[in-house]
Order: sequence, then C-alpha cells, then structure tokens
Amino acid sequence: MQTLCAGAGRNPGADMDIFLHIGAHRAASTSFQHYMRANKVELRARGVAFWGPVRLRNGLLHGVMPVPSRRSMAQQMARAQGRIALKLAKLEDRGFDRLVISDENMMGSMRHNMRDGCLYSAVGERMARYHAALGTRVRRVTISLRAPQEYWESAFAYCLMRAGQVPDAGRVARIAAMRRTWRDVITDIACAMPGIEIVALAHESSGGHAGTRLAALLGDGEVPIHHAHMVRNARPGMSELRSQMDACGALRNARGRGCDALDFLSDETRAAMAEGYQDDLFWLRAGADGLARFCEETVPEKAGINPVHGATERGQVHGTQRRHMA
Repeated sequence: MQTLCAGAGRNPGADMDIFLHIGAHRAASTSFQHYMRANKVELRARGVAFWGPVRLRNGLLHGVMPVPSRRSMAQQMARAQGRIALKLAKLEDRGFDRLVISDENMMGSMRHNMRDGCLYSAVGERMARYHAALGTRVRRVTISLRAPQEYWESAFAYCLMRAGQVPDAGRVARIAAMRRTWRDVITDIACAMPGIEIVALAHESSGGHAGTRLAALLGDGEVPIHHAHMVRNARPGMSELRSQMDACGALRNARGRGCDALDFLSDETRAAMAEGYQDDLFWLRAGADGLARFCEETVPEKAGINPVHGATERGQVHGTQRRHMA
C-alpha cells in the first residue's frame, strides 16, 4: 500500500514517541481501535503500544480536563501528568518505543456538537490541555474528516439508536446554518499544539482501511494488514432506523405531518455542506497554510483481474469500440 503519507521516522535512542489519533466521531474511529487491539501481538513485536478509550476513560486521564473537585485545576493537571509519566515509564521498561493513543472524545463529544450545533467548538482548549499532559513526546496527530452532511446524518442516526431521540427542527436549523468547518477545527488544533505535525485524512478514502490510518499516523508503511477492514459501530440501515423511530413514536408523528423524519437535512443544506467540504479539501491539498498535511492514497490497495473474468472482447465494458480477442 503506497500513500503520500510518508513521514519522518523516530530518532534512534530517543524517548518514547506518542502519536495521537483523535477521531473524528462517525469517521471509523471505533473500527481503527478494534484493528489496533486485534493486532496487539504484532504491534508489540514492533515496539508499538496502544491506549484506547477502554483504558483512557478508566481514570488514566482524569484531571486533564478539570472536574469539580477540592483540588484546583493546576493540582488536577499535576496529578494527571504524574500518573501518565509513570505509565509511560512502565511501557519503556517493557521495551516499547512508540505509543498510539486513540480516542475521539479528546476533541469533544457528539453530545456537545449536537448541543452547540457546530463542529468541536472547544477543541482548541481541550487539545492544549492534552498537549500539556503528554508533554514533548507527542510527535504527530491524525484526524479523519468526513463530509459534514454525512457526519451530521450519521450523528443523528447514532443518537436515535442510542437514546431514542430525533433532532428537533430548531436544532437541525442551527446545524444547517453552521459556518464552522473542518478547516476551523484543524486551525484550532494547530494553535493549541504548536510544532506538532498534524495529518488529515478523508474518511471517504481511508475509512475502510485502518492500516492506512496507522501508516499515516506512524509515518511507516509497514503496518499489520490483518483485520484492517473490520467495521464497527457503523450507521444502521434505513429499515433499522425506521423501526427505532416507530418504536419511539417519531415516525408516526412525522407521517402525520406529511414528511419523512429520516430526511434530517434538506437537499439545499446537503449541497451547501458538500460545497464547503470541497473547499476544505482544496485548502488541505494546497498546503493548509502550513498547519497540516493531507494524506491521500495514490494507488489501489489490490489490483483487479485483467482481463475481467469471462471477457471475450477487448476494450471497456461500456466502451463504444470493441474488438474480439484472438
């Protein structure tokens, strides 16, 4: 698998390097985390350790984001820094020299996005605190971007299946009027983590192969290929969504109003979001003002059959000129 993602490798003899995979939500983050866990033996042989949500949300990062406590914000951060340093020292003692940390909630939560009606409004403050907690060991950050219209509809579907809630008209209107884009999110991260390389990937091209994201994150094309196509926590199908909506009464109410409750966004809103996303991708391909690097695949992962099985004529299947093979 060849990509435009080749980056500088780690310096021999240096301390453990930390690589952050921060999401985003609904962009195959759960699939990536399953891939990392499924390949832990092979990754361990390569000196790569992994911390995912199961470990991170079990108290390891407690205090990085301040919580109500008798301890001050500075005291909470100091305790978190000490706790993280001890865990990193243990990994180094076991022979690990690289650590991959993956948790989409580092940027914020989908609940907050839905409440605010925009993409990760507090990402700058959050990533600045994680940067302070992890120190100078952080080498690279990757973020997977997804077309906003697909992101929001997948988020709506997730909330429907998990909480039985359908976004009301006011919330959808706020999201439709949103002007914050992925470019703004990346800019906030770059300001919060100066000097740290940021690599952006498009979910549309990399979401189906976790190995592509790991290669971009580590700057190393030699990554495990097993379980790379696992899909976890995917958006449910239309029939499943309709059944859930019917169960919570939303579908009956929508039919009574003469509309389809699954049409979360209007065609005009989807078109506007799609256009904004293309602007973001153009900005990334043009260098992102030096703030981030865009990683895209250059060749197909697997060559197809040539000629196509059963073909007896030259040319494309839908071509206008065809010649019989000898």
